[in-house]
Amino acid sequence: MVRLIKRSVSLTGHATSLALEPEFWAALEQVAAQEGLTLPRLIVRIDEGRGDRPLASACRVYALTQAGRA
Repeated sequence: MVRLIKRSVSLTGHATSLALEPEFWAALEQVAAQEGLTLPRLIVRIDEGRGDRPLASACRVYALTQAGRA
């Protein structure tokens, strides 16, 4: 069974929760550090560009895309 880790983030002034696998959280934390951002700021950036895609899906796709560039 896949274990998701849920975290709360503030997006445009409202709190929401985001559940991702530990591996995706680790990948996003690594990208944030490389870009000199906090993890919440990176998630806001992903949120701003996700269009109609659910936030969790957008975060996963972003993490995979960034991993492909490494």
